[in-house]
Amino acid sequence: MLKGSKVGLRARHEDDIPILQAELHDDVVTHSRSYGQPWRPITPGSKDSQFVVDDKEQGHVPFSVVELDGGTLVGTATLWRIDNHNRSAHIGLGLLPSARGKGYGTDVVAVLCHYGFVVRGLQRLQIETLSDNAAMLRSAERNGFVREGVLRSSAWVMGEFLDEVLLGLLVQDWKPDSQS
Repeated sequence: MLKGSKVGLRARHEDDIPILQAELHDDVVTHSRSYGQPWRPITPGSKDSQFVVDDKEQGHVPFSVVELDGGTLVGTATLWRIDNHNRSAHIGLGLLPSARGKGYGTDVVAVLCHYGFVVRGLQRLQIETLSDNAAMLRSAERNGFVREGVLRSSAWVMGEFLDEVLLGLLVQDWKPDSQS
């Protein structure tokens, strides 16, 4: 397990999937704002769930996020579109509604940065988030990510186009304890 100050990132367990499915996927608005693809219902237990892990997939590393104090599942975190040639990757996270507003997002981003830069030896990490996602923007910036641009009207979400903010962090600019 990779540990932050409040949360740990561990392998996905089979019994995490129904919780993540119910709390993050089955909420149509949350899913639509998070995944960049149209929502569709998924049958419980389906292997088509985005939370089912393919351990052979090298370009996508999913984690379950748990509280360090007690081990309660609080969300999901991912290093995705890993490019070993250019040494870059994207990071993303989703917190269960009950876990939001507790500083877990900032801690998850910090742990993903440690994983990407220290464990994987990457040069660049990137985040794309909706421009009104204040919590993700705050978590990214507290960890040293810099706003690099706005992708205007790039995300179709619940009947309208929304802007996305592109943030980046280079290993040489990363300060492991930069979160506040």
